[in-house]
Amino acid sequence: MTPRNRLIRTAAALAIGALGLAGLAGCAGPTGATKLDTKADVKLTWWTGQDSDASKLLQKLADEFETEHPNVTIDVSPGASSTEDLLQKLSAGFAGNSYPDISYSFGSWASQLESSGRTLDITKQVADPDVKWDEFSEAARATVQPSGKKTIGFPAIVDNISLIYNTKLFEDAGVAVPTDDWTWDDFRAAAKKISDPSTETYGYAYSVSGSEETTWQFWPHLWQNGGEILKGDKAAFDSAAGVESLEFLKSMAVDDESVYLDQTDTKFGQLFAAGRIGMMTSGPWQLFDLNKAKTPYAVVQLPGTDGDHTTVSGPDIWALFDHKDVNRAHWAYEFTKWLTSAEQDERWNVEIGNLPLRSSEVDSAAFAAKVKEYPGLDVMAANAENATKARPTVSGYVGLSEAVGDAISHVLQGDGDAKTELAKAAKQADEALAGE
Repeated sequence: MTPRNRLIRTAAALAIGALGLAGLAGCAGPTGATKLDTKADVKLTWWTGQDSDASKLLQKLADEFETEHPNVTIDVSPGASSTEDLLQKLSAGFAGNSYPDISYSFGSWASQLESSGRTLDITKQVADPDVKWDEFSEAARATVQPSGKKTIGFPAIVDNISLIYNTKLFEDAGVAVPTDDWTWDDFRAAAKKISDPSTETYGYAYSVSGSEETTWQFWPHLWQNGGEILKGDKAAFDSAAGVESLEFLKSMAVDDESVYLDQTDTKFGQLFAAGRIGMMTSGPWQLFDLNKAKTPYAVVQLPGTDGDHTTVSGPDIWALFDHKDVNRAHWAYEFTKWLTSAEQDERWNVEIGNLPLRSSEVDSAAFAAKVKEYPGLDVMAANAENATKARPTVSGYVGLSEAVGDAISHVLQGDGDAKTELAKAAKQADEALAGE
């Protein structure tokens, strides 16, 4: 079983995320049990959002939980033909009162799900020390608490971007390999030295498709320079920090010509595996292909600014939904708490090659075995400590991402300056955030 494909989550998923779910709070269905009876028979519906192989693994876990709790039956299914279709399926389910108790959801949907009025709030339950809520990364916790007022579920999958480099290209170029103390100036210098026009070898690669892949790679630069994506409900990425960040990338792409500009989001990974790109900033989803291609690689955390190595993370969630039935709510919470415990997560996320959900899993035998299979996973797991900020989950983020991605693409291809393009993008983003 291979790690999931991150690109599906960042591009197509955000486009689907434009669907509206607000205004459904008044369409609640019939009320169920109002007094908790933990021995009463309960049937839960769980939409996993996974492919057939992953769903089979989750079905085994559900079967095990049912064995431990004979009064609980869990109806497990992917929920839709593809993960991206789940939000539309949920929206239709809310309207027809046929939605699940638990559903896999992209993190970018979290605000919309909360605003639907159909999610549970488990804030009090996860405050229990036994839950060990602080073992989840800050970004993961923030994603399931989109407004900061409610906790609508548990983290389901976590990731982050780290610096992956080709060890042979560094050796051939006589360049010192990256370290945890690297700055972006070190990064730029190495990329320039590794680049060789005669062999079409580049030091670095960056997507200029204008998708979320283009945008989210920019956020660590912005954050490390002291900038923010939003200030209140307005775009803030066009600050001096944003301009400085984009000008830096432009200097590499236009002045140094050390960056492969990928129009597709996917070709840079293939070229890296083939030994044509020295460095890429990416995540665990790349490691299967690199090992299959026998690419000599290593992983470190992102370069930093003044010692700040903040990265970006794209956590997904298990959203819990309210059916006005305390028994269903109780067992939906209990099952998801059990599923996301360290013991079960080692048999789920770690088993399929994802990063462990919890910090306590990093030292486990299961994860150590997976690191042997995919070297660098341990570095990526440790890099979760640098995932201290979460991407906004507001519905307007879709339009914001498109505007920023378009600005970055223009600038890196030498078509415009950072200040002008980011100001233009901020105006477009504000319109999207306002729902215009």
